[in-house]
Amino acid sequence: MIDAALRAVRARTQLVPDVAIILGTGLGGLAEEVGVEVRIPYGEIPGFPLATVESHAGQLLVGSLSGKRVVAMQGRFHRYEGYTLAQVAFPVRVLHALGAATLVVSNACGGMHPLWSPGDLMLIADHINLLGDNPLVGPNDDRLGPRFPDMSEPYDAGLRALARAVALERAIVLREGVYVAVPGPNLETRAEYRMLRAIGADVVGMSTVPEVITARHMGMRVLGVSIITDQCLPDALAPASVEQIIAVARAAEPRLGALIRGVLERLN
Repeated sequence: MIDAALRAVRARTQLVPDVAIILGTGLGGLAEEVGVEVRIPYGEIPGFPLATVESHAGQLLVGSLSGKRVVAMQGRFHRYEGYTLAQVAFPVRVLHALGAATLVVSNACGGMHPLWSPGDLMLIADHINLLGDNPLVGPNDDRLGPRFPDMSEPYDAGLRALARAVALERAIVLREGVYVAVPGPNLETRAEYRMLRAIGADVVGMSTVPEVITARHMGMRVLGVSIITDQCLPDALAPASVEQIIAVARAAEPRLGALIRGVLERLN
């Protein structure tokens, strides 16, 4: 399936990307900053699921950003859409096969840290997988990566240092913490937020972890950035809507775009 997807993309472009980017909920507008050579709807790539979530355009963009050759997913997939985690993460296999050695992932998330605010960006330092599954379950293809990949540093320390330097230089508020992935699609209860905070998570979302596990399985460097879209404080919990979450994510997009552009400019 990887070969079939690769052939479909290569039939449209011969560009070999330096960096792959996954744009999550409410972040599709960042794709407007890419100098696009070709747009490929997911439905035209064998093995790619179809995006069913609001604000996920469902197309692969190939082009350039900040002087780097990039391939960007405008929209991603989730377990709650009915896909297996292997299906969710399959596009990362294709991005790597195209030539990308670095993966930048972004997402919208709920913030559980009491001192952080909606609209803040958070650099992902580590994650907790509570999805109840793993994209590497099943027979292992040793050509792609080892049976038991190390996860002591899923998010590259060098890339995180670059991101911190860019944020400081451009006066961007950049938190750093732990992302926990849950199945969804419902938002969490007060008791669940207390539990997630107690086990060490700063933010919570329903994506990202399968893609990162798969990228690390293949030896890709990973940078992850979350936009905190709502405060999930159990003792002061207010109802949240998808519309509000997307609005906050879109308002924060310019800062996320500036951060990612700055990191790409500094990459060797």
